[in-house]
Amino acid sequence: MKQMKTVACIGSGYWGKNLVRNFHDLHALAAICDSDEDKLRAFKQQYPECPVLSSYVEVLKDESLRAVAIATPAETHAGMVREALVAGKDVFVEKPLCLSVKEGEELVALARQQKRILMVGHLLWYHPAVLKLKELIDAGELGRIQYIYSNRLNLGKIRREENILWSFAPHDLSVILGLLGEMPDRVQAQGGNYLHQQIADVTTSLLSFPSGVKAHIFVSWLHPFKEQKLVVVGDRKMAVFDDVDKKDKLLLYPHSIEWKNHIPVANKADAQPVPLDEGEPLRAECLHFLDCVRTRAKPRTDGEEGLRVLTVLQQCQDALGHNFQSTPSASAKAPRGYMAHESAFIDDDVEIGEGTSIWHVSHVLKGSKIGKNCKIGQNVVIGPNAIIGNGVKIQNNVSVYEGVTLENYVFCGPSMVFSNVFNPRSEIPRMGELKPTLVRQGATFGANCTIVCGIIVGRYAFIGAGAVVTKDVPDHALMVGNPARVIGWICACGEKLVLDGSEAECSVCGKHYRKIGEGVQLV
Repeated sequence: MKQMKTVACIGSGYWGKNLVRNFHDLHALAAICDSDEDKLRAFKQQYPECPVLSSYVEVLKDESLRAVAIATPAETHAGMVREALVAGKDVFVEKPLCLSVKEGEELVALARQQKRILMVGHLLWYHPAVLKLKELIDAGELGRIQYIYSNRLNLGKIRREENILWSFAPHDLSVILGLLGEMPDRVQAQGGNYLHQQIADVTTSLLSFPSGVKAHIFVSWLHPFKEQKLVVVGDRKMAVFDDVDKKDKLLLYPHSIEWKNHIPVANKADAQPVPLDEGEPLRAECLHFLDCVRTRAKPRTDGEEGLRVLTVLQQCQDALGHNFQSTPSASAKAPRGYMAHESAFIDDDVEIGEGTSIWHVSHVLKGSKIGKNCKIGQNVVIGPNAIIGNGVKIQNNVSVYEGVTLENYVFCGPSMVFSNVFNPRSEIPRMGELKPTLVRQGATFGANCTIVCGIIVGRYAFIGAGAVVTKDVPDHALMVGNPARVIGWICACGEKLVLDGSEAECSVCGKHYRKIGEGVQLV
């Protein structure tokens, strides 16, 4: 059956490009959305008939797009999935579902409430070898399962935004939980931090299940060669799934144990290759999502399955932290009201509000104050003595220096820049010449824009990507260019306003504005 073009691919990088290719080949690709203009231009040449968009908001507003496939950084998953579900879209999201169990529970509940499909990209459940292995286990071919272990090892793909556990282990956890059909009642973990003192490069997790089965997951990106094996030990046969082997990916070993003179003796047998269906697992995964969208069937790896994996992954992470008593992570010092990733650095004498999350390799310096329910991304520096209000979102690679104050609900896009000295020189100390910058409530800064110090950015102003702001910004101003100039006005909801004389009414939320002096104000 020919598919309708109803899926927008969000994120087209290392893995997202594979989703683009498969949904296109399945005649379901309706749009490609990415913040990287160079990638969009390349995709436009490759798929000239497919619209390319740089705005996720445009995707959400397009009612002809029934579904989205999200392959963006893991820290963005929760927000993007939530927005898509609220907009009435079915959602496929790459692993992990999100980065906290609480957010996962909220997303699963929201999908149920909105009656939307929520599917997580646990790819191995669309691999013919794993499906056949599940079939063999359920049929009793291996006998009673006693032990499962997996190795996912490689040299390279070293990340700094997440540790090896979160990067490599989700797929293996998904398979083990699915094969056994139960959750562990005890989790242990240990690991080593060799390239970065706060980020684990090698971990081993041990899971114990109520049925008596045990499983371990060994992951590393400091291994001399690539290995991806899953071994299932039954009391009748043993199975080995080797995803690196190009020929025989699933083997059965009918080994047996005999007792002679009260001593167990192993009888080894030759391996038996298991015939498998052909086909690319990712194509099967994409097709399964499309079928679920069409028929409203429950996905094989739905949100609840993703939440189970996320729950055990967090238990492994918590257990891993307990093994480093001599070097407690920053998150161990955090009050219960907020979350800080193990690689984050939180100085003493800071205030952080309830519900705030601080992600990988970010640093909050002394004297800084962060409000409630803020989202602080990766590699963010705050302070010293910076002030951030409630509900602020700061994306990756942003520094909020001393002298900068962000009021409530400010949005800072990736790699945007605040300065705090007007004429810096390396050889001349000028920390006594700091010029304060005040950002009023609701303002938005696009990616890579620069804010020269000593100015006030007005309420709900919108600074375009790459703009250089050198002077005060009026409330609700839309600014672009270098130096930035006002090219229009924007509503608190983020929609552009069209002035009729000195009046404007937002076409989306209905708020009414009037131009007064250099800016516009809500009437």
